[in-house]
Amino acid sequence: MAQLQIRDLRKTYGDAEVMRDINLDIADGEFTVFVGPSGCGKSTLLRMIAGLEEISEGDLFIGERRVNDLPPSKRGIAMVFQSYALYPHMNLYDNMAFGLKLAGKSKADIDQAVRDAARILHIDHLLDRKPRQLSGGQRQRVAIGRAITRRPDVFLFDEPLSNLDAELRVKMRLEFARLHDELKTTMIYVTHDQVEAMTLADKIVVLSAGRIEQVGSPAELYHAPANRFVAGFIGSPKMNFFSGEITAIDADGMLVRLASGAVQRAAVTTENARVGAPVTLGVRPEHLHLIEAGAAINPAAVIQARASVVESLGDVAYLYADADDATDGIIVRVPPLAVLPRNTTLSLSVASHHVHVFAADGRAYARLQPAHRQAA
Repeated sequence: MAQLQIRDLRKTYGDAEVMRDINLDIADGEFTVFVGPSGCGKSTLLRMIAGLEEISEGDLFIGERRVNDLPPSKRGIAMVFQSYALYPHMNLYDNMAFGLKLAGKSKADIDQAVRDAARILHIDHLLDRKPRQLSGGQRQRVAIGRAITRRPDVFLFDEPLSNLDAELRVKMRLEFARLHDELKTTMIYVTHDQVEAMTLADKIVVLSAGRIEQVGSPAELYHAPANRFVAGFIGSPKMNFFSGEITAIDADGMLVRLASGAVQRAAVTTENARVGAPVTLGVRPEHLHLIEAGAAINPAAVIQARASVVESLGDVAYLYADADDATDGIIVRVPPLAVLPRNTTLSLSVASHHVHVFAADGRAYARLQPAHRQAA
């Protein structure tokens, strides 16, 4: 096992800069996930760690070694790609043993390594089969097994579940979690699927346009996004956004007036905030609540919306609605059996401690801790 340190990493192709200002520490034995939209640079960063892409500037350390100029075979890494890349004429045993044979390992060492990996992945009963006789999930296990036999310091996974159907992806996510728990090896996993990132990672690295936007645990990124990009990317369904303007600042946060005239309190820090500044409010779907008729609530704090459609998922349902204050419609978690005809007028509220506030540059104002905010 090994820790990774990345310092001031840059990647350029001619005059085009595709990765910049990459600084990252990955602890020994940590499961780290790189996530972001297509073209954000997550696979490029993984390939730089693997040695498949040159590092234009900066330093990469695996353990105590600076590995910028080392070939992939000398870095102590093993990589699993999106495509299984199995040899079709070889059975599973030979596919998993091939790299060790090239490395000149003894037959006894090869046999033990292959059978140990097959046991860990529950494919020891399939070793005599050819790849064409396997399901997609079994083929992916073989590709992972081939990496395990090398006993690397670091595992690298480049969107390994992209070719699998939805049900199998869920099953394989559980397999990855179990594998990491058993091997306790440093793992770096690339995906564009933020659900995979949230369920697998000890640490998530969110990338956008070749830069790191935020690094943290799944809970940190969900509850305390550093900026609007992270807030909108992490979470399914996505966060709701409302345009507004700061009207007052006090010890308990700020008041924000929305375009409709509604005034919402936000329990956030106010450093560098000023009255009159434009801001964006962010609210998760589970924190918007339908106001029942006759409920005692300040009418000035009510967000008005019009129902569009209810998406029922069995144990939960989501209401999609239009609102003059929202920048792109809103989503509200509602009871599973909720029935709301199209264009029904809705009144919504949100507690002040569930409101995120983002400055004009996208930066988030940190939310106040419970001891420093007034009751919602």
